[in-house]
Amino acid sequence: MSEFWLISAPGDKENLQALERMHTVTSKSNLSYNTKFTIPDFKVGTLDSLVGLSDELGKLDAFAESLIKRMAQSVVEVMEDAKGKVQENLLANGADLTSFVTHFEWDMAKYPAKQPLVSVVDTLAKQLAQIETDLKSRTAAYNTLKTNLENLEKKSMGNLFTRTLSDIVSKDDFVLDSEYLITLLVIVPKPSYSQWQKTYESLSDMVVPRSTKLIAEDNEGGLFTVTLFRKVIDDFKTKAKENKFTVREFYYDENEVKREREEMTRLLSDKKQQYGPLLRWLKVNFSEAFIAWIHIKALRVFVESVLRYGLPVNFQAVLLQPHKKSSTKRLREVLNSVFRHLDQVAAASILDASVEIPGLQLSNQDYFPYVYFHIDLSLFD
Repeated sequence: MSEFWLISAPGDKENLQALERMHTVTSKSNLSYNTKFTIPDFKVGTLDSLVGLSDELGKLDAFAESLIKRMAQSVVEVMEDAKGKVQENLLANGADLTSFVTHFEWDMAKYPAKQPLVSVVDTLAKQLAQIETDLKSRTAAYNTLKTNLENLEKKSMGNLFTRTLSDIVSKDDFVLDSEYLITLLVIVPKPSYSQWQKTYESLSDMVVPRSTKLIAEDNEGGLFTVTLFRKVIDDFKTKAKENKFTVREFYYDENEVKREREEMTRLLSDKKQQYGPLLRWLKVNFSEAFIAWIHIKALRVFVESVLRYGLPVNFQAVLLQPHKKSSTKRLREVLNSVFRHLDQVAAASILDASVEIPGLQLSNQDYFPYVYFHIDLSLFD
């Protein structure tokens, strides 16, 4: 499973023994894979400042998770033709996400532990805010380009009634620069091809004999040319409509045809040029944002452990990876049993949901006798 539980318990003798019992039970029952999660000794400051940081870190945690989810989705969207290789680009410091989490080490160079906690959190917040700003601008530019290209491609993919015709007609299909003559394009249903051939010359006066030619087809009909005198255009259109032939409004403009083709070529070229740099940026900054997120988790464990267990700082953090979804309920029961002494009242209510304790409202999802945080990597699968 790509799910982790990050917990902490006091580091005194009794609780270290509790941790050993937890390791023994979870190992024998094949419930989870457990590893020590090392967190540096930070400057604690005042308890009041920790309470403020607790709230701020909660918001920053949610923001970081949202940001990396958006970045992962951007990688999927950019790699539209190679979605099978998306996971190769969702790495943290060159490693797959599970390996990075299970082998986590605090980055002292980037986030010095000797700085006040407020400064460390501020550094993380500014880093993530900058990544989000860059993500918005870079993806907006790419998505605008992609949308323009898709719109242009759609124009060439519709039926003969709606699609652009500039890519299927040529200069030779038209009588051009004539004061008297004009070539029209007419859509004829497939069952009416024979009728068209027999009647088009007589639909109006002044239709040039043998001037029709089939130049394109779709599932429903064909696109025919017909040349006639300009003075009878309206009459021809009326008679064609009566016979269920549709005159498609199109006048050949060589410059416009050239412009559309050049625009398609330019957009394809621009998209190709932006693809590589954008994917590289996403890959690098997904890694940076993910690493920052796990550092935030570590900070939350530290702050909540100090607030829960008090001073001096003395706790042990452990990372648990449940082996399968079906075992998480049993794993939770084991943890609540092993650490119930940390909060007898809360543990009793968790272990026996039928017990009602006046004035105490607890949810199995958001309160435990020990410090607990959840890391779900399935968000990036």
